[in-house]
Amino acid sequence: MENWLKKQAQLNPKKTALILEHSDFTFKELDDSVQLYASKLSTYGVKQHDRIAIFITNSFNGYIAILALQQIGAEIVFLNTRLSKDELVFQLRDSNAKFCLKDDNADLSEIEQIDYPQVRISKTLSLVNDKSYQPVEEFNNDDVTSIMYTSGTSGRPKGVLQTFGNHFYSAIGTSLNLGINYRDSWVLAVPLFHISGLSIAMRSLIYGIGVYLIPKFDETYINKILINERASIISLVPTMLKRLLNNLAPKQKYNSNFRCVLLGGGPIDNWTLLRCNMLAIPVIQSYGMTETASNVVALNNRDAQRKVGSSGQALFPVQLRITQKNNEGIGEIEVKAPNVAKSYLNMPELFRQRMTKDNYFRTGDIGFIDDEGFLFVKGRKDDMIISGGENIYPEEVENIYSKIKGILGMLIIGKRNETWGQVPIAYVILDEKAYLTGQDLIDYGRDHMAHYKVPKEFRQVDHFPQTSSGKVLRRKIYDLPYKLI
Repeated sequence: MENWLKKQAQLNPKKTALILEHSDFTFKELDDSVQLYASKLSTYGVKQHDRIAIFITNSFNGYIAILALQQIGAEIVFLNTRLSKDELVFQLRDSNAKFCLKDDNADLSEIEQIDYPQVRISKTLSLVNDKSYQPVEEFNNDDVTSIMYTSGTSGRPKGVLQTFGNHFYSAIGTSLNLGINYRDSWVLAVPLFHISGLSIAMRSLIYGIGVYLIPKFDETYINKILINERASIISLVPTMLKRLLNNLAPKQKYNSNFRCVLLGGGPIDNWTLLRCNMLAIPVIQSYGMTETASNVVALNNRDAQRKVGSSGQALFPVQLRITQKNNEGIGEIEVKAPNVAKSYLNMPELFRQRMTKDNYFRTGDIGFIDDEGFLFVKGRKDDMIISGGENIYPEEVENIYSKIKGILGMLIIGKRNETWGQVPIAYVILDEKAYLTGQDLIDYGRDHMAHYKVPKEFRQVDHFPQTSSGKVLRRKIYDLPYKLI
C-alpha cells in the first residue's frame, strides 16, 4: 500500500489530523513535521529495517517519533513507561534494539539507570537534516512496523510482531463496525505504547480523521473536550469510563457529534451501563489483544442490554470459534483474521504452537458463543477452577458479586482441597464504609449462582497485585496479607 501519511497529506492536506491542547495540525502540517524529524533521525543513523526502542508519553514529540520511524521503515519497539528497571532491561536486550529514543516528558528515572544506548528526542531534534533522506514509498503488508510486549500475566513477556497489514485490517474491521465518516475524530486518552493507543494513531492515517491527543488522563479536561468540541469517539477501559461519569455534572451531555465509547479491558457492570444509557452515551464493548492488533469482537450499544456480559460479535474480517468445549459449550476461544500478528520475537516456535493447522490463533481465553454469534468471555484458560469435576470461571463469579454496593474489587482463586480437588476462595477490596460479613456474601452467592461456585472464604485485602500495564496478576495474590471476613 502507498505510504499512509503521504497519501493522507495528498488527499486531505487541509483536514485536521492532530489536536493537542490548543494546537491543531492538518495532515499536510503533520506530514511536514514528521518528515523533518525523520530526516534528523536519518542523520543520527536510523535506517530502514533498524529496530528502535521508544520510551514515550502521549506527547507531540512521542506521536511524531512513531510516525517518523515508520516513514524511515524502522521497526518500533514500544516500551511501557511504567515498567521497572529489570523489565526494561529484559525488553531492550530481548529486542536487540539499536538504541532507545526517550521522550523528555516521560519519567526517565528507571530507564536512565540502564546501561544501554539511549538518546533523548530533544537531542535528535537539534541535528541537521539528512538531505539524502527519502520516506518509504510503500507500506508492505508483511513488514513488521511495531513490536509490543505482552504483559506477562502468564509468564515471560513475549514481543508481538505486528505488521502494517495487521494494523490495516484491524482498522478496516473497526471502521465497518462503527461506520466511520469524515466528520469523526477520536480521543486518544489511552497510552500510545499500548495497542489500544497506537491503533488510534494508525486509524487516523488510514481513515483520514483527526485525533485528540491527551497527555495524561484528566477526567475534567477530557469531559470538556467531549462536551465542547466535535470529538465523536473515545477509547476507554472501564475504570476510565467510571471516572468520566463521576465527573459529569447533572444533565451535562456530550456534544452533538459524539457517537460512542469503545470499551476494552474487561466487561462493563450493569450499573455503569445504565448510567451511560441515562446520559445518552453509547458504549461499544470489545474484545481483543496485542496479538490481534486491537479488537476483533465488538458489542454494539443496541445489543448491550439484551446481551449483558457479552463482548459482542466477530468483526467483518474475523472468524471466531470455540474448541475443546465442555458440556456447557465453554472452551478455548480461537481467532482467524488478517490482523493476527506475524509471530513472537525470538520465539517463533511458541507462536507456531499457538496456531492451529487451519491457521486459527489459540487465544488462551475461554468462553462460549451463543446461537446469535455473540461471544461471552469467561476468563483465562489457566485461571479456570475445577471443583468436584465442575468448572468454575472466576470472571463469572466476580461479575455476579460486582453488583453488591461496597465491593470495590474481587478476585476468585482456586484453593487445593482434599475432597473436591479445588474450591473457590475470594480476595475482596471493600469500601471503607461497607459492612459486609462473610456470611452475607455466601448467602448472596447462593441466591445468585450454583452453590459449588460460591467462594468458601472471603479474604479482605487493600489492593491487587498488577503488572506495569495494569493487568491483575492472579498468581501473586497469595503473597498478600489478608484478614478473613
